[in-house]
Amino acid sequence: MIFELPPESVRRSFDFRSIPCRTTEEITPLTTIVGQDRAVHALKFGIEIKEKGFNIYVSGYPGTGRMTAVQDFLEVVAKSKPVPDDWCYVNNFANSYEPKAIRLPSGGGKVFQSDMSKLVDEVKKVLPKVFESEDYVTKRSSTIRSIEAERNALFDQLNKRAKEEGFLLKITPVGLVTVPIYRGHPLTDEEFASLNKDVREELQKRRERLNADLISAATQLKNLEEKINEEIKKMNREVALYAIGHLISRLIQKYKDSQQIVDYIKDVQDNILDNLNEFIEPGEASSTAFPWMKELPFKRYQVNVVVDNSGTKGAPVVVELNPTYQNLFGRIEKEAQFGVLTTDFTMIRSGSMHKANGGYIVLPVEELFRNPLSWEGLKMALKSGQLSIEEPGERLGFMVTRGLKPAPIPLDVKVILIGDPYLYQMLYLFDKDFKELFKVKADFDVTMERSDENINKYVSFICTFCKKENLKHLDASAIAKVIEYGSRLANDQGKLSTSFADLADVIREANFYALQENSAYIKAAHIKRAIDERFYRSNLIQEKIQEMIKKGILLIDTEGYAVGQVNGLSVIGLGDTAFGRPSRVTASIGLGREGIIDIEREAALGGPIHTKGVMILEGYISNKYARDKPLSLSAHLVFEQSYEGVEGDSASSTELYAILSALSEVPIKQSIAVTGSINQRGEVQAIGGVNEKIEGYYEVCKVRGLTGEQGVLIPESNIQNLMLKEEVVDAIREGKFHIYAVKTVDEGIEVLTGMKAGSRLPDGSFEEGTINYKVDKRLKEMAERLKEYYAFTKEAR
Repeated sequence: MIFELPPESVRRSFDFRSIPCRTTEEITPLTTIVGQDRAVHALKFGIEIKEKGFNIYVSGYPGTGRMTAVQDFLEVVAKSKPVPDDWCYVNNFANSYEPKAIRLPSGGGKVFQSDMSKLVDEVKKVLPKVFESEDYVTKRSSTIRSIEAERNALFDQLNKRAKEEGFLLKITPVGLVTVPIYRGHPLTDEEFASLNKDVREELQKRRERLNADLISAATQLKNLEEKINEEIKKMNREVALYAIGHLISRLIQKYKDSQQIVDYIKDVQDNILDNLNEFIEPGEASSTAFPWMKELPFKRYQVNVVVDNSGTKGAPVVVELNPTYQNLFGRIEKEAQFGVLTTDFTMIRSGSMHKANGGYIVLPVEELFRNPLSWEGLKMALKSGQLSIEEPGERLGFMVTRGLKPAPIPLDVKVILIGDPYLYQMLYLFDKDFKELFKVKADFDVTMERSDENINKYVSFICTFCKKENLKHLDASAIAKVIEYGSRLANDQGKLSTSFADLADVIREANFYALQENSAYIKAAHIKRAIDERFYRSNLIQEKIQEMIKKGILLIDTEGYAVGQVNGLSVIGLGDTAFGRPSRVTASIGLGREGIIDIEREAALGGPIHTKGVMILEGYISNKYARDKPLSLSAHLVFEQSYEGVEGDSASSTELYAILSALSEVPIKQSIAVTGSINQRGEVQAIGGVNEKIEGYYEVCKVRGLTGEQGVLIPESNIQNLMLKEEVVDAIREGKFHIYAVKTVDEGIEVLTGMKAGSRLPDGSFEEGTINYKVDKRLKEMAERLKEYYAFTKEAR
């Protein structure tokens, strides 16, 4: 059976001659989301369904283009949707702490705001002229004279009554004062005090009788004063209403279809008539010392447009990357006046939810959770179907001062959350509201099939990207390299990566190199250089490890044979890059009943998955060799020169080969490194990072010197994942490096030792002279020796 792979199997190349264009310049730009048919299907459903709770969670990993794709998709869909209404806040004249919300057709907010501003300006011009006119002055004087005649008659009557009692009435700033008259002339306080007691008492009795009449008269005088004020006020209202009535009527006629606006205009009219002095006699002091105070009384008539859709085409699409509570739900601003913070309805500011109302809002889940009030506020808004603007402190119950409470606005918005799958699972399991509010999941895949259709979409994406960012276009050879790189990112020969962020970065860098060379197009060499340079900038640690291996600090053999020793492969991930690192795995065998002892686990360096792999390995040995005898061995496994944690089961086959070599005493080729996990049936299973592992060992062999014997043993199920660097493929083609793929442990041990594994015979034994025969024989001998040892020690006791 042939286990070695030909060079054609380790990398799936792409023939640029099959591309139906010379450059991406000739390709039609992309108009759809690439490779996300399932996600697009879910998005279409979630956007079209109108029932409550069908908001969307876009699940995918960063770099798959989920944000850009969703935004572009929504903008296309939104163009065909109706433009939502405008929203304004106006003063509530009955309770200024609770401003009213007014709805108008799109563009109507600014028009209504302008109309109200013009109305107030007109009123401010008209009213002063009316009240300064001769007709008004004459009418006012006539009204005052008629009432003052009544007042004078009443005063004359009082004066007559006072004289009858011997007193004189005198008007002072504090009111009417009675002055006693004695022997024909009024008395001062000193003169009154010097009178005879009987005379004083008599005058006092008269004064008391007169005071009773004065009290009644004072009430009548006060009523006359009030009558004057009421008559003047009534007259002023009539005059003012006659002067501005046509302005009000014209505005009411314009907005007759909105009863809410008509009622508001009538409230404005009443308030103007109740505060005519502010229009007729503005304060002189405020207009000189503080000019802004002159306009302060008129703020109550302004219109605060919080949502303006006058320039919106279709439904709004809002992407809020910083979803703080106030950014989402608006704020009520404050300003300092004479050292005191004040606010009013004109300082209400809308949030992203207001701007997206009637359309779509896209929110990153991770940022949303950094603002806990935002998440709770979003759920509350969606459940209630209303947008309320309030201070964050009020939601927490911390605010004790009275503030504004604007009327809520009806909410009709489709919320699209974007986050990774893990957060979706956590929300679905632990947030009872989430599953009721976000019933649609749009899953973004990290890969897509490498079909002709998807390749054409890949090329269209490249064309769109180059045009969008004003980059040089790619020629056919460069397109082929990008497609191959897409399969490399996907770690699958039959797939293409949808991590468009990584592809975009490579194209940007390749464009830089094309500019340096004054090339008309980005070529294959530029793409290759961009990929190599990206890796070079991040592989310093890998080079340090290779240097230590070359100097013999890290012990790795790439030639010769050794018993119980195998080169295992692991992957080191550094975030921006990952590379393979070979490690020496050794096994030592002795008599005992401990079984297989994992030194990594005993030293608390082995993770649970690694421990599971070692236990599976022990299960395989027991199943295969301990059917007719007890497993009487003590085997110790260790990763040599490993000082950090070990996790994963991809080295379980490596550890098994080391044990089999130690038991059979058959040496293993040190030129071949091994990766792959096993099950209890001895089948070699696929592992991750196969390309990095192979390339990592190749680099070590290159540093130590390629002999033509080196290679890597991998699971056969990983062949489809091979997308090795062209340098490694060339080495394989030239016979300097080899890749072996096996299905079972028996196949693997044959490659590593050059000796037949051996099948089980009908009598339960193995073919003589094979690896399995030697292992089985050694285990029988160890069982017998252990039995003899325990029998001897028992007799000795």
